Amino acid sequence: MRNLIWISGASSGIGAALAVSTPYPEARVIDLSRRGGVVEHFAADLAEPADWGRVEEHFVAELDGFKGERVVFVHNAGTVVPIGPAATVDAEAYAKAVLLNSAAPQVLGRAFLRATAGLDCERHLVMLSSGAATKAYPGWSAYNAGKAAVDHWVRTVGLEEAAAEQDSGGAVKACRVIAVAPGVVDTAMQDEIRSVDEQAFPAVKRFRELKSSGGLSTPEEAAAGLWAVIAAQYPPGTVLDLRNLPN
Repeated sequence: MRNLIWISGASSGIGAALAVSTPYPEARVIDLSRRGGVVEHFAADLAEPADWGRVEEHFVAELDGFKGERVVFVHNAGTVVPIGPAATVDAEAYAKAVLLNSAAPQVLGRAFLRATAGLDCERHLVMLSSGAATKAYPGWSAYNAGKAAVDHWVRTVGLEEAAAEQDSGGAVKACRVIAVAPGVVDTAMQDEIRSVDEQAFPAVKRFRELKSSGGLSTPEEAAAGLWAVIAAQYPPGTVLDLRNLPN
């Protein structure tokens, strides 16, 4: 095995498209999710803090003795529900959304960095971001805040990784920690968005128009763009949007 790849939320959508289009030879691909689907599955509910430690133990166990070329973790899992004003949405669902969108990326990202720190190979940590990280959409407070947290975590940890490499004179290789917004992609999440009314989500009309006008990209297109970004080896701490990259 030359490449070991984890993708969270790979049971459907962008995650599943990433899992079946891995461009590396001799790759072992592991889906971190509740349901599983198209590839090897490690069952975990990433909105449950109790499962975060299990995932870290899994990273450590699977990396023991690894001598391959590359390790990759794409953190794709996230949720846009509940949709609606923060003061009125279901409390339990809101707490789970905050844990999944804001806390899980940071905790699992740290776990991956720690588990891979001693490896002398390429290390890539890719966080899925969104345009919602910089544009506030009423009705999406947990989602907006979660993606903004992801972006700033990546910028901060990117500085740490680059400094560690520089301070070691290159003896320690930086993990290429980046955040990538894939654009508006035709997934089940978009189905959920379009199903709500304007009171809960005033911007819903825009997303319905994107669907009817053919303005959504496919999960396969998003996956191709993400693999291309990983191959481009952007500096640690890079935050980018696939829609703004040159063709």
